[in-house]
Amino acid sequence: MPLKLPKIIGHRGACGYAPENTLESVKTAADLGATWVELDVKLTKDDVAIIFHDDELDRTTNGSGLVADTLYEDIKQLEAGSWFSDGFSGIKIPTLEEMLELLIDLDLGLNLEIKPCPGREVQTAEAALDILSRYWDDPDKLLISSFQHVSLEVTKDMAAEWPRGLLLDDEWIPNWKDLAEYLEVATINVNGNLVTREQVEDIIDYGKPILAYTINDPQRFRTLQSWGVDGVFTDVPDIIKDAILTVH
Repeated sequence: MPLKLPKIIGHRGACGYAPENTLESVKTAADLGATWVELDVKLTKDDVAIIFHDDELDRTTNGSGLVADTLYEDIKQLEAGSWFSDGFSGIKIPTLEEMLELLIDLDLGLNLEIKPCPGREVQTAEAALDILSRYWDDPDKLLISSFQHVSLEVTKDMAAEWPRGLLLDDEWIPNWKDLAEYLEVATINVNGNLVTREQVEDIIDYGKPILAYTINDPQRFRTLQSWGVDGVFTDVPDIIKDAILTVH
């Protein structure tokens, strides 16, 4: 059964309006009408799965250094909101469990991007899947994606029934069809600001839904929609939602 994908997926929650990958960002996305969100998962030094994007703590917290070198006990003390604005000061980095509880409570779909620290592609996928298997029971509202093919391979082996998305980087991979075939993916996720019409048509011919990241410009959204892109990741779900309504 094909995945029922929305036209809009909130990127790291609604990170145009709230600190990315936080409970507050996801609540904001839901308030703005998003029905799905995209979030990143990685592991602390002691293998706790947290919702976080960067390999280093510096950009979005008051901590510094590598996530992979930091114990969860220390990460949970960090503050992860005031870099965005004073109104969010004091908020924390959520664990995957805390985030899943919120998503289930809000009835949101999830694109979970496995974002391993270098060398932890297998462990991160295994830890995330183990937790997901205990919380999540609706494969129609879950997409697991990664730029790391090893992480997707683990997902295919451990949870074949959960749809996978192949993330294509800024550099177009000529053998993407072979990878998509091998990993048995449900979607192809592309850089929507760089992808060409020819590349989109190539994926459509291949027969897989296309999701494009990260689209905050309504005009670019309309262009991608006219080419046949199925959905987009956006920091500003309300703005892109308005652009859908004006397309006839």
